[in-house]
Amino acid sequence: MLTYATFFGVVFFWVQCMSTKKSGVVKLDAVEWLQTLNDESIDLVITDPPYESLEKHRKLGSTTRLKQSKSSSNQWFSIFPNSRFEDLFEQIYRVLKPNSHFYLMCDQETMFIVKPLAEAAGFRFWKPIVWDKCAIGMGYHYRARYEFILFFEKGKRKLTDLSVPDVLAYKRVWRGYPTEKPVALLEVLIKQSSLPKETVLDPFFGSGASLIAAKNLDRCYLGCDISEYAHQHFAQRTGL
Repeated sequence: MLTYATFFGVVFFWVQCMSTKKSGVVKLDAVEWLQTLNDESIDLVITDPPYESLEKHRKLGSTTRLKQSKSSSNQWFSIFPNSRFEDLFEQIYRVLKPNSHFYLMCDQETMFIVKPLAEAAGFRFWKPIVWDKCAIGMGYHYRARYEFILFFEKGKRKLTDLSVPDVLAYKRVWRGYPTEKPVALLEVLIKQSSLPKETVLDPFFGSGASLIAAKNLDRCYLGCDISEYAHQHFAQRTGL
């Protein structure tokens, strides 16, 4: 539960970041954090929640990305349940400026759950972008080589480069943070949907790849993650 002390601390952090156009991260529940942000104050949201279906894959043994595994030395994080996506999308829609984009990374099972919920919150769904990992992963029925990036829009905003395809091939990150995405992949999305000095937000920043991509492209970034390990990993990665 969000205490008064935490609330005012987050508000102070937010005012500092937005008034000085600086970047920063906080350790808090994603929805609770979003509730502290101003209406129509964010230019772009890109995020990769720890979706519920990953627990099913763990139990089936079709992923090594959970708990402690050979493919990653990092501990797994808490699952964000499907029942909370409605509140998450309501808050993301509220904080996004008019005429902005929202990218959500997920698997094929979660896509069917979240698409109608995001549309009900007010977003227009354009299409799933396919991230081709350039190498097969685990699985039983056709081994996984791709993930989806759901492309939503609030209002109407033109993409920077209309020649970019809907299949983006970037080699997956091996032995990194669980479900870590390549910085170069995220840079494509950020360049497509924002301008320098605008603010990119990630409420589940995990490995910090989205925040690093934003920084590389001269965007401000705001990130949240409830995992202490995520904050330690991001600090080690960036030296911040």
